[in-house]
Amino acid sequence: MKIRNLGPLAVSELGYGTMSFANYYGASPERSEAIRVIRSAHERGVTLFDTAESYGPFTNEDLVGEALAPIRDEVVIATKFGWNIDLETGERRPGLNSKPAHVKRAVEGMLRRLRVETIDLLYQHRVDPEVPIEDVAGAVKDLVAEGKVRHFGLSEAAAATIRRAHAVLPVAAIQSEYSLWTRDPEPEILPLCRELGIGFVPWSPLGAGFLTGTVDPGTSHGAGDFRANSPRFTPEAKAANQDLVDLLRRFAEAKGATPAQVALAWLLARAPFIVPIPGTRRLDRVEENLGAASVTLTAGDMDEIEAAASKITVAGARLPQAVLQFSYR
Repeated sequence: MKIRNLGPLAVSELGYGTMSFANYYGASPERSEAIRVIRSAHERGVTLFDTAESYGPFTNEDLVGEALAPIRDEVVIATKFGWNIDLETGERRPGLNSKPAHVKRAVEGMLRRLRVETIDLLYQHRVDPEVPIEDVAGAVKDLVAEGKVRHFGLSEAAAATIRRAHAVLPVAAIQSEYSLWTRDPEPEILPLCRELGIGFVPWSPLGAGFLTGTVDPGTSHGAGDFRANSPRFTPEAKAANQDLVDLLRRFAEAKGATPAQVALAWLLARAPFIVPIPGTRRLDRVEENLGAASVTLTAGDMDEIEAAASKITVAGARLPQAVLQFSYR
């Protein structure tokens, strides 16, 4: 794969989000299988791997750390702090916690679980309104000076917040949900990234699987699958949103590709500083996703997709309100 830059950080043009190994889509595979898939993604060219302390909590970082330990010097590991998690027990508590002392303690656990001396890219998972972003950036700046963190990122942050953070410590990357059915970053965040030289990392670039064309109104989501409680995955919303899948399928047939590959190729064509991180638990899906790098969408293709997509109204909020309330602050 080609290389793209998240600020000063060079990574593969497609990364790998590992959240799906933390039981968010139902039971995860055996640990040995998860490690095999993660390492196989690297063998196929992936160098950016994304996790978070909240995935588990803690268990996903430990898995990623074990999987990538033999190839540590060949990969970029990104993780995130910011949810209110008891750092001793892993108990989830209400709300957020980006108090500087908490952040610094959280990083010690991350370093241990990830089996690294330095975290390549450390994101604030959500902006904590109780802690000035300057104080958060200052805490990460201290961690950079100590050699425990290389680069700073923000997730689901508002443009004004990004500017304030960037003035204290250069922000390498912004991570927010972005895909053909979630386009919230376009008016302000993407132009700001272009202006400031910040990379942009779309999470859920395949719409939690919906844009792959493998989900239809009759698809059920079992116990432990977050989609069972997602507004966009009600039977009514799935039926209403099939027009987007039909659009992707039409281009996929013309390109000899899959809907998932066209959805990812669309993101890659949006800007050279965009690095999607699709996640999957299956190696065949990893290979399919990476095939998106070989799908070329011309300017004419992009215009045609835009014209068709502009006529489609996406049904359902992208996340439950209990989670959505923490975004773009």
